[in-house]
Amino acid sequence: MAEDKNALLQHYRKMRQDILAAIDGLSDELMTEPSLDGWSVKDHLAHLSLWDEIRAGEVLRISAGHDSAWRIDGEQDAAYNAIGHDLRLGLSVEQVRWEFETSRQRLLDAIATATPRGLDASLYGEAGLHSTHEAEHTGWIKRWRGEKGV
Repeated sequence: MAEDKNALLQHYRKMRQDILAAIDGLSDELMTEPSLDGWSVKDHLAHLSLWDEIRAGEVLRISAGHDSAWRIDGEQDAAYNAIGHDLRLGLSVEQVRWEFETSRQRLLDAIATATPRGLDASLYGEAGLHSTHEAEHTGWIKRWRGEKGV
């Protein structure tokens, strides 16, 4: 069954508002401190950007009538996340913020132009159409801020 396009767009916009509120006011120093379960806030944003890029590609791919390219198991997912983390580790806070903004816009654009097939959540693999992945990271960042008192 197809997802409601407007509800899906609102879902992703709301999650983005929530994480932006969670990181509001953090200095670059705090953004790069690897004390959030071994990652920095910047690392979390880079990770979410990576998955927005994948998800946007999936929406376009499935809308075009093709199969998901992201049917992976837990071990592959963990390995991909580790590689993605390592590859983006050296990016500046400025670049990660840019990646974070532009990757989400690409996802929103892909959803806005998705075909009914592209809105069929059953056709997706690991990069599911309706994800709460970002909300999980928002929760971790809020917990971290509370523990640090920042």
